[in-house]
Amino acid sequence: MKKVIGLTLLTSVLLSGCGSNSEKTNTAVDITASYNSINKVQLIEHIKVLASDEFEGRAPSSKGEELTLDYLTKQLTAVGFKPGNGDSFLQAVPMVSIEASPDMTLSIGGKDYQYGHDMVMGSSRITEFSELKNSDLVFVGYGINAPEYDWNDYKNLDVKGKTVVILVNDPGFATQDPAIFNGNAMTYYGRWTYKYEEASRQGAEGAIIIHETAPASYNWSVVEHSWTGPQFGFVRDDLNKGRVAVEGWINSDVAKELFTNAGLNFDQAKELAAKGSYNLDMGDLKASISVKNTVKESVSYNFIATLPGSTQPDEHILYTAHWDHLGKDTSLTGDQIYNGAVDNASGTAALIEVAEAFAKLPVAPERSITIMAVTAEEQGLLGSKFYAANPIIPAAKTVANINMDALNVDGRSKDVSVYGLGQSQLDDYLTVAAKKQGRIISGDPRPAAGIYYRSDHFAFANIGIPALYAKSGKVPVDEATKALREQLKSSLGKCYHNLCDEYNEQWDLSGAVEDMQAFFEIGHKLSKENIWPQWSKTSEFKR
Repeated sequence: MKKVIGLTLLTSVLLSGCGSNSEKTNTAVDITASYNSINKVQLIEHIKVLASDEFEGRAPSSKGEELTLDYLTKQLTAVGFKPGNGDSFLQAVPMVSIEASPDMTLSIGGKDYQYGHDMVMGSSRITEFSELKNSDLVFVGYGINAPEYDWNDYKNLDVKGKTVVILVNDPGFATQDPAIFNGNAMTYYGRWTYKYEEASRQGAEGAIIIHETAPASYNWSVVEHSWTGPQFGFVRDDLNKGRVAVEGWINSDVAKELFTNAGLNFDQAKELAAKGSYNLDMGDLKASISVKNTVKESVSYNFIATLPGSTQPDEHILYTAHWDHLGKDTSLTGDQIYNGAVDNASGTAALIEVAEAFAKLPVAPERSITIMAVTAEEQGLLGSKFYAANPIIPAAKTVANINMDALNVDGRSKDVSVYGLGQSQLDDYLTVAAKKQGRIISGDPRPAAGIYYRSDHFAFANIGIPALYAKSGKVPVDEATKALREQLKSSLGKCYHNLCDEYNEQWDLSGAVEDMQAFFEIGHKLSKENIWPQWSKTSEFKR
């Protein structure tokens, strides 16, 4: 884990590396009332509205989107925030929806595998029909081409016209060796998005990822619910013809069967794949599948609102959360709505609370405070990626990003978990804010899950904006909280990207309130300074 700068060095470190700027001498502003105005009663009310059945799961380009944007507009206008995009609160994000018909069968080696139960397949190509036809299977280990790690699973391999079979995560997780990639902490090479991208660059016709719960960090039901139904993407000039024709997942039982049918040992192949660049022909196995798509072009929206700074309005502290979730599935009997209460009505509600706290300050911030609720995070961070490519506020004028996604709902913690601990000097601001609350900061509790690459702050980090993603940690504040966490543990895990992610009266949002208060304090401190937080020297985002 990267070393984090100590509290005693905070002032000198923050002032170093910041060019000729220096911290201003400001008259102290009492932020107590604003700080304390962030409370769980209001937070709960916002979550209940956003996660209600009326909002239909907040899918992009749906009735739920209209209701969500209207709600945000009403709430932010009421507390005095102004439109963040000229005279509009909205930034249009042109997208295309591609929905694969579930009436498909994956045929390999004379056996048919069923959609949902055995596999989930689709296509990112903007076309009504895509297929694999007797496509040779090639196992490419982790599907990684990373010169900086001296690793290339495609070395001396021509996969044009073939279908690659890929392990999820990266070799560091498999070996737990800190000298291999980033050890237990996932790199971007472990993400499913990268694996499809690299397979496409290599010219493969198809790409199949093998799902295993531990390295994926979620169970098979998440694949079933997340990669079925409408899948959103950007409209590109080539209609995404540069992507593989068919991409998707198989479960581990299917994978083991395929390897056995090819005369191979799955566990042995995994072991070899973790030791170095590796690929393996899968004998006579060929894949065939036909994917029928319903394609619809649409426009979704990022929401952006600003409280203008009093003296440096062109410099912005940016708070983000994604407003979208998975919508509804009308093919289901009974409950059809993925309400997304934790993910991410909670973060969207937090934006409103933080905005209101800034609006209640006795003295306006000198830098602007901007609140952004982005669309289509669940579809691959599309809203934040679009904004990063088409920024309303130049990156060079964006001081920092603080992202809120899936708040803690099971009580207060003695610590604050920082995903990507050591990436930037924002960790030091959080250390100070947490100490005020009697808390310490700790590292990523699930490094193998690669969380820092899985939410909207990643898009901002990619264009050089220091980005903080943190939430209440894993050390409960008392025995009662420990008992509550044990009680809620099973349901929270089961309900991720599932129909049961609904508001629960048993939740304790006091920890989420502490997090929001800390984030508010960080933003306020930055808004009163000339300092620009820096990336650490070891961060991959420094460049």
